Amino acid sequence: CPWWIIFSYDDYATKPQGAVQRYPQGKRLNLPGKDRSNSFKWLVRIWEERVSLTKLKEKVTREGGRVILKIEKEEWKTLPSSLLSLSNLQEWQLHRTGLLKIPEYIGRFQSLIVLDLSRNAISEIPRGIGLLTKLQELILSYNKIKTVPKELSNCVSLEKLELAVNRDICELPQELSNLKKLIHLDLSMNQFTTISPAVLNLPALEWLDLGSNSIEQLPGTIDRMESLHTLWLQRNEITCLPETISNMKNLSTLVLSNNQLKDIPLCMEQMTNLRFVNFRDNPLELQVTLPSCQNMDEAEEEEQELFGVQFMLAYIQESRSKAENLVTSSTVPSLSINTDG
Repeated sequence: CPWWIIFSYDDYATKPQGAVQRYPQGKRLNLPGKDRSNSFKWLVRIWEERVSLTKLKEKVTREGGRVILKIEKEEWKTLPSSLLSLSNLQEWQLHRTGLLKIPEYIGRFQSLIVLDLSRNAISEIPRGIGLLTKLQELILSYNKIKTVPKELSNCVSLEKLELAVNRDICELPQELSNLKKLIHLDLSMNQFTTISPAVLNLPALEWLDLGSNSIEQLPGTIDRMESLHTLWLQRNEITCLPETISNMKNLSTLVLSNNQLKDIPLCMEQMTNLRFVNFRDNPLELQVTLPSCQNMDEAEEEEQELFGVQFMLAYIQESRSKAENLVTSSTVPSLSINTDG
């Protein structure tokens, strides 16, 4: 007898063991001849997609007026194309799902404001990401991304970009400087050897983390980042600081611990807005000890331990005194004794 395959999603939902069966009658589809096997597989895929969509719908919530797809610690290595029926989603939060790739159709989710796919196994960012002109936050930390497409610069509303702990990103396309609204950028734990020109030219950037990279030298044009107030550069290989760093008038937090700094430039004394700095674990040439005080509060004790602002100012003063002493000693005339009769 011919194969009759019932095509009923309700049957699959209620009877998953017998979703695809021989049925003598009902709402049915006849699959004749040599196409029988391919058609059967096609129907199975359709059912699988619909079941996946049902599961995804169960993960949709509303928070703060936003429609959010939220999945945590549940395996989703790929996302079905049936997800397109949820194109009104404004936020994706998929963490620890094992997701291997961002779907190529991502650009069709025109309502997306937040795309958070951190802690997965994503290896690339599709060029279609540039179609998300309403996207404000893109969080792809703890993945396996190696390159960043220039199309990302078309996300003109982007304010926050996190690419931390991808480990292999070493450069950014120059076009990213077109992200005029970007204020927060996390590139820590990658393979950057300098601060990219694309980063230096971000006009609104306020917060930058380049910790745990391979930076040996900071560019002399670092003061282009006029709006920057927080800069994390810990765990690099930085050997010296450019004089132009003192021109960063809005900088209030500067973390330089675990580098190869041998000196602190005198010009940093002019950085009166600096509220927090950390020079700990650097091979500084001068030994400077701050005076101890029995009545120090917890904040003051932490300041000393972190080699903070007070340490920096004391170091600069000691460095200046040493330089002045060298100048003085070099200008003192030498005494000679006349031994002639």
